[in-house]
Amino acid sequence: MSAKDIFHEVVKIALHKDGWQITHDPLLFNVGGVKMSIDLAAEKLIAAERKDEKIAVEVKSFLERSSAISEFHTALGQFINYRAALRLRG
Repeated sequence: MSAKDIFHEVVKIALHKDGWQITHDPLLFNVGGVKMSIDLAAEKLIAAERKDEKIAVEVKSFLERSSAISEFHTALGQFINYRAALRLRG
C-alpha cells in the first residue's frame, strides 16, 4: 500500500485544520519536458499585509521494511528535484 493510500487524507485534514486550502490534489506540472507530480499543493490565506503562502506536500510513509535509508535517500532526491523544478517554474 502506498503512502498516499495510508496517509494522504490525514495530511489533507491536518492542512485544512491549520488553515490551508488545498489547491491541487495532485499538483501536476512540466519542467524542461519532464512531467512531475507532487501529492498536494495548498495555500494559506493570511493577513493582508503579508504575502500569500503556498506549499507543496509530498506524503511519505517509510513503511518499506527492506531499507529505510534507501527510502530516505529516494525521498530526499525527490525533495531536491521538486524544489529545483518549482523554483524554475516560478
